[in-house]
Amino acid sequence: MKKNLGIVPAVYPMPVLIVAAYDKDEKVNVMNVAWGQICDEDKIILFIGEGKKTWLNIRESRAFTVALADRAHMDAADFFGIASGNKIDDKFERTGYHAEKSERVHAPVIAEFPLTMECELLEFLESEYVSGIVGRIVNVQAEEAVLDEKGRVDPGKLGALMFDQFTNGYYVTGERVGQAWNAGAALMKKK
Repeated sequence: MKKNLGIVPAVYPMPVLIVAAYDKDEKVNVMNVAWGQICDEDKIILFIGEGKKTWLNIRESRAFTVALADRAHMDAADFFGIASGNKIDDKFERTGYHAEKSERVHAPVIAEFPLTMECELLEFLESEYVSGIVGRIVNVQAEEAVLDEKGRVDPGKLGALMFDQFTNGYYVTGERVGQAWNAGAALMKKK
């Protein structure tokens, strides 16, 4: 029997996305965003509240990077979510992490995270109900350690974090349980 839970943001899992952008003085700012998703083959949408430091920086620089947080960097990833760049001026520096300039967009690549998407701003979506940032992915960088023998990202090696909005926990991806576009193929043949 199901129990009514009321209004709960019940989408699981949520990715733990690390979004980075430069401010007008080329200072790195980073934030943790769980509300984001791929919205086309080469596009990503991030739901970031208007006025956040990273939101302001993206509006000005017109570019950003999105890294997938992983188990090895969970503490810093969590810090990037609980600390506000509007209140803590040395937010990025406190972690001891390193930023490199992207070769493709005007945004920093955080060296410690194993997979990063380099994005150019396409548009801000602003309405009464949503504040979204849409970017075009112009390149993806990945450490060789997270690639399989064919050069593809191996989720088991990546160990990407997932956020659960039910208990505010972090989990790690990796267990493969089936093949997409195949697991349900037998049902296509049913009459």
